[in-house]
Amino acid sequence: MSSNQSPSIIVFDVNETLLDIDTLTPLFARLFGNKHMLREWFAQLVLYSQTMTLSGLYTPFGELGVGALQMTADIHEITLTDDDINELKELMSKMPAHPDAVSALTKLRDAGFRLVTLTNSASSASPTPLEKAGLSEFFEQSFSVEKVAKFKPAPETYQMAAKELAVEMSDLCLVACHLWDTIGAQAAGCQGAFLKRPYNAMLPASNVPTPNFMASDLVTLAEQIIAKSQNS
Repeated sequence: MSSNQSPSIIVFDVNETLLDIDTLTPLFARLFGNKHMLREWFAQLVLYSQTMTLSGLYTPFGELGVGALQMTADIHEITLTDDDINELKELMSKMPAHPDAVSALTKLRDAGFRLVTLTNSASSASPTPLEKAGLSEFFEQSFSVEKVAKFKPAPETYQMAAKELAVEMSDLCLVACHLWDTIGAQAAGCQGAFLKRPYNAMLPASNVPTPNFMASDLVTLAEQIIAKSQNS
């Protein structure tokens, strides 16, 4: 895809990109006595979701999340209760939107872009996490990787979204605060927009695709995408 071509459909990652996982911090601070354990747990969750895909296996993301919590607790010799696990499930189901989400989505929608989501999380009954966060109205469709039983950044996940939308891969731009996600999307033929939220950064190594767009807040990232479309 030409770097000068503007995408017509913006595909949003959900967890941490749109929804604030830092609201889970009090649980980890209580369980482990260290709020930063949230990041260790999340890293384990991402690692083992990708391990399952590379191994040709699939378990729903939420179930892996519970398993990763138990594994992290076992590593640190912490005993979990059923209430602890239920609290994680409850918190994950109602994460609020980041403060910059509504403004950025409004700008993109008003500029004429089609907006969808693509998440590792399984689909859920209404009210969905996006509905609870007040963001669902912005998206024409919400895709889950469960349809292909593979987690991002497997190419099949992005290809599934393009197929369902009946467009070319080059029509899509993935917005994510995880570089592994934009790498996967760009390798599959999409453009990538990297949101540098806290605890996320570029990987300075050879052959790592440079995102087409990059900013530390979602509004600025949206403005970059819009400006590109107006100049192309």
